[in-house]
Amino acid sequence: MEGAKVVDAARAERRGWQVMIVIGLVVLMIASALGVVYAKFQARVLFTELQELRQEKETMDIEWGLLQLEQSTWAAHGRVENIARKRLGMVLPRPQQVVIIK
Repeated sequence: MEGAKVVDAARAERRGWQVMIVIGLVVLMIASALGVVYAKFQARVLFTELQELRQEKETMDIEWGLLQLEQSTWAAHGRVENIARKRLGMVLPRPQQVVIIK
């Protein structure tokens, strides 16, 4: 009888370890699933931020193009020459007034 009790005790102990292992694996599986959910959430947050930044870049590119166009308009040779003549009273020098320095 004592041998049967020892065998039953060994089986019970083994079964206890098996239950603990199963519980541990279930806990690890749940933790892993939560990790996947969190990673997916972070990916969506970052993707949304990326889309917003791309939109902002596109808006800034358009503004940059408009500013370059405006700058080229303000710096046009004909406009600068016209302002120089009217506002500053500048004129082209006569050929006799031109001195070439070498």
